[in-house]
Amino acid sequence: MKTFAAGTIHDTIPADFTKLLLTNDDLAKIWESLTPLMRNEWICWLSAPKKQSTRDEHVRRAEEELREGKRRPCCWIGCIHRTDKAVSLSVQGILRKRAPSQK
Repeated sequence: MKTFAAGTIHDTIPADFTKLLLTNDDLAKIWESLTPLMRNEWICWLSAPKKQSTRDEHVRRAEEELREGKRRPCCWIGCIHRTDKAVSLSVQGILRKRAPSQK
């Protein structure tokens, strides 16, 4: 089975997106042209949804946006799993707003 380059932190591409890459050589070529950090952002974004319907939408959008020439997911705060740099103040603020209230 053909394998594709992954990200820096996320070393496994979601199975549903891998299937898409396997059946679309042009998309696979675009994917392989991304830097490891770019691929990492896409993998994190593709893996984030819990609901299958949202995951399916992310896979569809990833294909569309990559074909449009986008190098990173649109409107994504970035991978919070990276340990090679501090989480920015703006992302910290977003994460605080998402966290459940501590009341």
